[in-house]
Amino acid sequence: MSDEEILNGIVENDRVIIKAFYRDNLKYVRKYIIKNSGNKEDVEDVFQDAIVVLYEKLLSDNLELTVRLKTYFFGICKNLWKQRLAKKRKIFLTNTPQEGEMQDTTIEDLTNQERGNLYRKYFVSLSLACQQLLELVFEDKSMREIAEITSYSELYCRRKKYKCKKSLMEQIENDPLYDEVKYEDFIKSSL
Repeated sequence: MSDEEILNGIVENDRVIIKAFYRDNLKYVRKYIIKNSGNKEDVEDVFQDAIVVLYEKLLSDNLELTVRLKTYFFGICKNLWKQRLAKKRKIFLTNTPQEGEMQDTTIEDLTNQERGNLYRKYFVSLSLACQQLLELVFEDKSMREIAEITSYSELYCRRKKYKCKKSLMEQIENDPLYDEVKYEDFIKSSL
């Protein structure tokens, strides 16, 4: 089925099309969520929430696809899961240690956290297509697998990967915090 047929089927609540869409996309969503601290229930919840988001965008005529529907939907699921993880982390962070308890935090932990924050800051500024492509790369997918998932050629995926990584690195390297993290690496290697 074409993306347009699937979208029309979702709007019309066509059970056959929705079941086929579910079957074709669930495995990617499941693998991503399970790999990123989720469980089976999380997969079901996120998938259902993503269908609702997609449905609402269709009803409001607020959907412009610049990538394949499968890729776009996967992006919705990833963003929903990241939001849930962020909420869980906020809850965890508000449970501060009681008086007299010590947190075991090392310089290395802080540096790694700063690197992660810097990376996330600029990763989310990339286009959705770049985010999805790089996520697949980070999941150790081969270029052939990425091409199949995104419905692009392997050559296009390789070029896009290069451009996306270059853009991400340029943004990170232009951030003043980048020099601080590099300086901390120098100090640690000198000790």
